[in-house]
Amino acid sequence: MRAGKNPSLAEAFFTWLKIGLLSFGGPAGQIAMMHKILVEDKKWISNDRFLHALNYCHFLPGPEAQQLATYVGWLLHRTVGGIVAGTLFILPGFLVIMGLSILYAGYRELPAIDALFYGLKPAVLAIVIGAVLRVGKKSLKTMFSMFLAGAAFLALFAFNLPFPYVIACAALLGWFAARNGNKGTISDNSDDELPEHTRPDAKRSIITLITWLSLWFAPVAAIIWSTGRDSVYTNIALFFSKMAVVTFGGAYAVLTYVAQQAVENYHWLSPADMISGLALAETTPGPLILVLQYVGFMAAYATPGGLHPVIAGVAGATLAVWVTFTPCFLWIFLGAPYMEAVRANSGLSAALSGVTAAVVGVILNLSVWFGLHTIFGKVTDWHGPLGLQLPVPDVSTIDFWAAGLSLLAVAAMTRFKLGMATTLGICALAGYLVRFLIQ
Repeated sequence: MRAGKNPSLAEAFFTWLKIGLLSFGGPAGQIAMMHKILVEDKKWISNDRFLHALNYCHFLPGPEAQQLATYVGWLLHRTVGGIVAGTLFILPGFLVIMGLSILYAGYRELPAIDALFYGLKPAVLAIVIGAVLRVGKKSLKTMFSMFLAGAAFLALFAFNLPFPYVIACAALLGWFAARNGNKGTISDNSDDELPEHTRPDAKRSIITLITWLSLWFAPVAAIIWSTGRDSVYTNIALFFSKMAVVTFGGAYAVLTYVAQQAVENYHWLSPADMISGLALAETTPGPLILVLQYVGFMAAYATPGGLHPVIAGVAGATLAVWVTFTPCFLWIFLGAPYMEAVRANSGLSAALSGVTAAVVGVILNLSVWFGLHTIFGKVTDWHGPLGLQLPVPDVSTIDFWAAGLSLLAVAAMTRFKLGMATTLGICALAGYLVRFLIQ
């Protein structure tokens, strides 16, 4: 299982803390960094075992990089190792985003803060477009995968279908297609070392299920009982608990659904606020899905219910993070022993291939949504027959400087191959210049 010496828990603690502090760049960069540190440098785990853990995490709802850290921590030091690894992976980002959320909520009207986010939003658009190109290049290699991507885009963009249904249909179509074609192969890893705690055990599984379901739902029940069914805290607890179950395809894929519900259904924040939240998450360590923490903060900050707005916001943000990430530990501690036993499975791989293809269409929908709300000041919905619903921008509200900054950011990342941090810095500086020297 491991390529080198088993580390002590103390040594692992400081390594996971280092990974959490340096986990910029989205899941791809975070996974690459973990591979370099854990597999290449420290040799705590073999390359095959690392990739096997990663493949399982791709099947799960939630942030795959955080779940991968939890999985490896569990392999090395049982449940306590998984808790340490998974918690330290998100803790630095949680603290930073909490501070930035307070700053944004209280001072977003200040010219300096407004100028900063004016420049960052086009950079976020470029990052999302880059994700479309990256995932599409790796995933869309057949006509069927292109069909799934296109169908997912149309289902979300033109018909506003619920995100979970789109993902579930893509998984089923991928599975059915594989049954009629190439079934693939099951990898043989029988010679790998299997520590005792990684072997499936029914009694341990029942205890794990009860423990983590209680940790997940006991606070939710307490919130509903103490604040009422219609309170903002109840809505946060229930909404983000649902997100924890349906967030397949990574943060970019689920943000469309989150934005749709948070902005248009719950009215917790504006489209501009949502884009600002993604900008915060892009520029801080930790999984991008921590943008949900920001959404929870803004929701409770706007309707504090008798509390000080900042205290209410902190409570809402903490609640959102709790119900988002507690299930991630459940998925790993409950399912990983069985995945260690069965290794690869052709049916699961086929379902994943369908989801992966559909995710390209989901992210494309997100990029169009962000693009419209970044470049145009007003976007309204046009309703047609058969449930058709298209976002239509008011061309008179176009912001040519925002459009220019968006093109600059896209060119910086795709044509000149500049890094995310460099592109964000250039756009932030350009936003200051436009706001203070030109506009």
